[in-house]
Amino acid sequence: MSNALQRDLLRMAARVEREDGPKAAQDPHRLTFHIQPPTGWLNDPNGLCKYGEDYHVFFQYGPFDCTGGVKHWGHCKSRDLVHWEYLPILLCPDQPYDIHGVYSGSAYIEDGKMYLYYTGNVKHEGDHDYIRTGRGHNTCLAISEDGETMASKQCLMENKDYPAGLTCHVRDPKVWKMDGKYYMVQGARTLEDRGEVLIFQSEDKIHWTHCNTITTPEIFGYMWECPDLFEIDGQWFLCVSPQGVAQTDDRFQNVYACGYFPLYGDFRGDCTLGEFQTLDKGFDFYAPQSFLDGTRRIQFGWMGMPDAEYTNPTTAYGWQHCMTVPCVLTAKDGKILRNPVPELNALHGTLRQLSVTPGVSESVKTFDLQYQTAGQPFELTIHDSVRLNWQDGVLTLSVPQGGAGRTTRVAHCAAPMSLRILADTSSVEVFVDGGATCMSTRCYPTSWGVRWTSGTGDAQLWDMKQS
Repeated sequence: MSNALQRDLLRMAARVEREDGPKAAQDPHRLTFHIQPPTGWLNDPNGLCKYGEDYHVFFQYGPFDCTGGVKHWGHCKSRDLVHWEYLPILLCPDQPYDIHGVYSGSAYIEDGKMYLYYTGNVKHEGDHDYIRTGRGHNTCLAISEDGETMASKQCLMENKDYPAGLTCHVRDPKVWKMDGKYYMVQGARTLEDRGEVLIFQSEDKIHWTHCNTITTPEIFGYMWECPDLFEIDGQWFLCVSPQGVAQTDDRFQNVYACGYFPLYGDFRGDCTLGEFQTLDKGFDFYAPQSFLDGTRRIQFGWMGMPDAEYTNPTTAYGWQHCMTVPCVLTAKDGKILRNPVPELNALHGTLRQLSVTPGVSESVKTFDLQYQTAGQPFELTIHDSVRLNWQDGVLTLSVPQGGAGRTTRVAHCAAPMSLRILADTSSVEVFVDGGATCMSTRCYPTSWGVRWTSGTGDAQLWDMKQS
């Protein structure tokens, strides 16, 4: 499928990437083993899937504006979840039903085709607040028969097709198949400013019927973005990014929350949600999505935060944001554990066996550190900017310098026995006790390395080769 506007947008994006990409590549904080935009802006992961032999990751992409702009779907693929090849944009805002942005969504693979469900954003002219009036949030479907070009595109549902009592904010479809039917979740905001998730079902992937709504007894935020509903070892989880949850010092520390509810019962009918759990206690983690790779569930998150008070100095080089590393999700005692996919071990270079010695530095720019803490207090500095400290049941991540406005985040956890840190040139991802506690942040150091201020135990540190 091709039209004049699509061709013009693709041509302009290719020119911008060709002309501005070299400037982005010169940034000393450009990452080495994370997905990042060639230039411009990146946010939510979209359309995660394995198609044939390749893994595909799409992402919200503003190629013309590193502070946002009208969204397209950027695209990359990989054979091993480590080495990524960037492909031309697949979805552009080129139709009346998505003209102001190709918003987030998912992929479903069947019969050799890639079905890409997404939200088409339309902002009508006039005196509107674009919450209760003036916005079209259309559920759209694009089909690819080769994973790299689009064969067809259509609008499936408009605002009038959603349940009554909603604002114009219904978005981010996630689709899967179960018991011979197709199911879709979408995030929504009601006229009473209550966040909820809508459940739709279909016989043919085209015609959808609303069959259930899931929410909490008390209002928990005004909008639930980027829903993801899945099962791990018999337990269902509803992952959402709620907007409007009041910030607290230790639980909801970011401007918007991001996490999951255990779900009990049948999502298609009678069901209840357990206590909300935050997925990541750091500064930069939002809008995660997952997909099945055989029997394992793999999740990517956006290593960013909308409307945050902190910034990213990479804008001086014309680009902004990245994805987290891909993580395998498992469950234990009704809670999700997140751990980097083992494929990342292929990037391990030189191994350094370390006996933790306060004051001794290891100079290394990108690394995988695995530390057995023996449950004792410790403090270490990562690069010259991120400080990680545990004592008296509190894990503190602070960015005293090089954080571009980032300050301190905390996580309450019992004496940690193991710690894994993946550090790239401008990112740090922390996984404690097998992914029971996670903390992610961007940072912008002027020198790189790791140094303990206090602590005992043994550690292994690998240089990470560039992917």
